[in-house]
Amino acid sequence: MSLKSGKKILIADDERDLLKLLSTNLGAAGFEVLAVEDGESAIEMARSAKPALIILDLMLPRMSGLDVCRALKADAATRAIPIVMLTARATEVDRIVGLELGADDYVTKPFSARELVLRVHSILRRSAQTPSTGDVFHAGDIQIDRARHAVQVKGKPIDLTAIEFKLLALLVERRGRVQSRDILLKDVWGYESDIDSRTVDTHIRRLREKLGQSGDCIETVRGFGYRVMEG
Repeated sequence: MSLKSGKKILIADDERDLLKLLSTNLGAAGFEVLAVEDGESAIEMARSAKPALIILDLMLPRMSGLDVCRALKADAATRAIPIVMLTARATEVDRIVGLELGADDYVTKPFSARELVLRVHSILRRSAQTPSTGDVFHAGDIQIDRARHAVQVKGKPIDLTAIEFKLLALLVERRGRVQSRDILLKDVWGYESDIDSRTVDTHIRRLREKLGQSGDCIETVRGFGYRVMEG
């Protein structure tokens, strides 16, 4: 029997059979499950219950999953809550939009409930990692302060998601060394299994956009992965 972790997982989906399936599996994994069936209720529950993670369907009544994600990431009180998008829509555009809004992962129906539980565990382990105090380092005009979880470019604060921050920090710490997509998925996302590597590409593109010209320090090594250049 699994011990209760005390962590709350909010599921927002209007398919009751799926809610029951996920609630059963997450409950067996030790989580306290909160379930809602529409977008507005998802926002209300996220703000009041402060779950450790949200599983969010894209197609919700009253308010779409993308709009819910956008609203939660715009609110300082809920911005740091990891979000897993869960949807039957598998188009590349939907995937990219969800990730760019700040979603941490994207799972397409039908899916394995066991795999989803493993992904939840991976995301929560990653979120729980505490940065070392006083760890400030640079890459050109970019300054990264791990203790404050802050990034500046030429003294100007840059708003990064938790994933973007960890991805940038890892590349800068390993500057000059090529990091394959598989390595990044393992060390940033915490995934051991074969996950779509386009997740990495989407986050790199978004990160470069936010960093502006300073994002040019992130070099694509064709056929291998990415690295931050020395100097």
